[in-house]
Amino acid sequence: MTLWENRNALGLLVRRDLAVKYQQSLLGYLWSLIEPLGVAAIYWFVFGVLYGTGSDRHLGDANNSYPLFLITGIFAWSWANAAMGEATSALTGQARLITTMKVARQVFPIGRVLGRFAEFLAGLPILIILAIVFGELHFDWQLLALPLAVLLQTVFLTGLALLLSSLNVLLRDVEKLMRLGLRVLFYATPIIYPLAMVQNANMPGWAKDVYELNPLVGIMELYHAIWYPEMFPSATLLGITVGISVALLVGGWWVFRRLEPAVLKEL
Repeated sequence: MTLWENRNALGLLVRRDLAVKYQQSLLGYLWSLIEPLGVAAIYWFVFGVLYGTGSDRHLGDANNSYPLFLITGIFAWSWANAAMGEATSALTGQARLITTMKVARQVFPIGRVLGRFAEFLAGLPILIILAIVFGELHFDWQLLALPLAVLLQTVFLTGLALLLSSLNVLLRDVEKLMRLGLRVLFYATPIIYPLAMVQNANMPGWAKDVYELNPLVGIMELYHAIWYPEMFPSATLLGITVGISVALLVGGWWVFRRLEPAVLKEL
């Protein structure tokens, strides 16, 4: 069965996950905004106020709007972090449902990615308001960076979710390793600092090349380019981001299909 044939089941799973997540919460969906805003405020205080990152020369035109730069990255990271974290248990946490429902099993990890994307969409009005406040909202070609960033992040997260969810059924250490991996990935991605700081850092060239193999580097640069066009990724970086994200989607889908019989037997 194709994913399109199971679109109704996918939509149902996304709505169910969101409802379950917030059903006993007083503030409900507002938590999807409060948490990343709170995290952004902490990093702004530490790096923007105490250490003066907001006036660092590497930020270029973002010198005077570091909070916008920071919150843009935090919102995008919140989607990635939650999707990758929840994807590892997408199959093990829904074993009974998976073995009884006659749907493509891919909808379960993909549902986690789309569910967190819905929370990301809720934060876009906040970003627009901040862009207006800082005078960075320009109706120009650079706005095309947003749909491109969303598309690439969806491709990247979908491939990774399929890979992690299937491997975690057979190797439960995957979930624990992912917790550590997410911490490392946060600091290995230009979220709270600009990519230019890495490019101009006193470190070997090969280390910079390895750093840019992280697809989230190019994706975050696209998000920042919405407000700061000079941050639009180079053709090389964009090509690396697209290539690895697509390869991960194809590889993740292939691994999921190959492991599906063993996964179902284990569940």
